[in-house]
Amino acid sequence: MLSPAIQDYLKVIFTIQEENAVVTTTDIARTMNVSAASVTGMIKRLDRMKLVVHESYKGVKLTGAGEKIALEIIRHHRLLETYLREIMGYSWEKMHAEAEHLEHHISEDFEERIDALLGYPTHDPHGHPIPTHDLKMVRTKTIALSEAPTGELLSIHHLSDSDANLLGLLEKTGLLPGCEVRIIERNDTGMNVIIGRREEFIQEKAADSVHVII
Repeated sequence: MLSPAIQDYLKVIFTIQEENAVVTTTDIARTMNVSAASVTGMIKRLDRMKLVVHESYKGVKLTGAGEKIALEIIRHHRLLETYLREIMGYSWEKMHAEAEHLEHHISEDFEERIDALLGYPTHDPHGHPIPTHDLKMVRTKTIALSEAPTGELLSIHHLSDSDANLLGLLEKTGLLPGCEVRIIERNDTGMNVIIGRREEFIQEKAADSVHVII
């Protein structure tokens, strides 16, 4: 059985790999808030285990075996978040941290029972796709709200779940998966948007965490 630390690294590499052509040790260190030396040591270990391939100037890439483990832990995480939110009523700020802990400890039987109880959901509360039982995952092309064009009607697809406090702010603002939003004005610190019939000011950091379909 792989340690939680190894599972976390594989999950983070997969997540970064989904958005960037090259995954660097700097990317991993920044995302996990650990030192570059710690990342280098773990990547060497994962390389020896044949879970990643690391080449100078080409970054880190998951092998087939590494990707399978990453998808399994992501499935655990996203099913747990859905359960914690929909069944237990956890807040957005707390459900991510709770799922981060539990994802390493549930059995495959427990995972399947949660899936069935929830009615086999395809997306978690943040809008991220949940890998299927056979570890397939539907991918949708999106862009960050901060990069979206002004004036167009946009549909919110998913939210980044890396900052729990920011998730709480997005919920209060109404920037949730499935909602429609339109940017009406930008400035150096953020943007004014229309959500439903309300106008709100969204800071740049928050807009970076909202991913939309044009």
